[in-house]
Amino acid sequence: MPEIIRVTELVKRYKELVALDHLNMSVEKGEIFGLLGPNGSGKSTAINCILSLLQYDSGEVMIDGKKMTPSSNDLKAMIGVVPQEVAVYDELTVRENIDFFCGLYVKDRKLRKRYVDEAISFVGLEDFEKFRPKKLSGGLKRRLNIACGIAHKPKIIFFDEPTVAVDPQSRNKILEGIAGLNAQGATIVYTSHYMEEIEQLCSRLAILDRGQVIASGTIPEIKHMIKKNEIITAELDGLAPKDLDTIATSADVLSAKYDGRTLKVEASGRSNIVSIMNLLEKQGYSVSKIFSVQPSLNDVFLELTGKELRDE
Repeated sequence: MPEIIRVTELVKRYKELVALDHLNMSVEKGEIFGLLGPNGSGKSTAINCILSLLQYDSGEVMIDGKKMTPSSNDLKAMIGVVPQEVAVYDELTVRENIDFFCGLYVKDRKLRKRYVDEAISFVGLEDFEKFRPKKLSGGLKRRLNIACGIAHKPKIIFFDEPTVAVDPQSRNKILEGIAGLNAQGATIVYTSHYMEEIEQLCSRLAILDRGQVIASGTIPEIKHMIKKNEIITAELDGLAPKDLDTIATSADVLSAKYDGRTLKVEASGRSNIVSIMNLLEKQGYSVSKIFSVQPSLNDVFLELTGKELRDE
């Protein structure tokens, strides 16, 4: 797919602090791209520089093949932003808020009304359009925040932690909405500390740390970057020592232990469960239960960025 965002050698300094250190990354048209990193890694700075909301020291940002600058109003009109903090006006109703933000880009009143109606329907706020934000629950406010960011039909949408502190029902509604926007053709850049959301939504991702991309690719590609191994657990009776030795010396098996009921196999690579199952069946054993634990995206994140807590 063609690139719709390209960041090249981006440098941003705050006096002695280097927030972005020759950052390079790209987002392909039509994908959901995950942007991960610990606190202070440079995610927010990178997004603000891409949006030309923050001046950077050197480098280049290209949007849809054109250089992004503070005066690139045509490019800004094709971008939607849903910030982490709910950014709406308390004195305006739900409809009035969405209409205001949509009106920043869409001047035709008839077209804007249609876009506002569609945004309200999309986030499921039909029963609340006359409410002011202070009367909405946290989840409804988040959905209003999304509607304000996407009402003008942007081609690129940045979502910054959109499900923080919402109930499970609202969270599911938000995630379904984001997937729906992508299905309609929008390119999504998504930041979150919820790894399961990244795994559920994103086709590719980049992990930032200390202002640089330290890993990028598809989720399977990212998972293959760490040393953590697959653990296969099988429940069976009467595994003979010679058969355990056969399993332990099989290809990709690092260790095999049996306690009289449970077999635990540590294997390198991924998806060794079928070969272990076939080997046990060939040896004549009946397995009552077998499952595999693969390295998670959270395992990858912690191994690559470290486990210590970081300040913002």
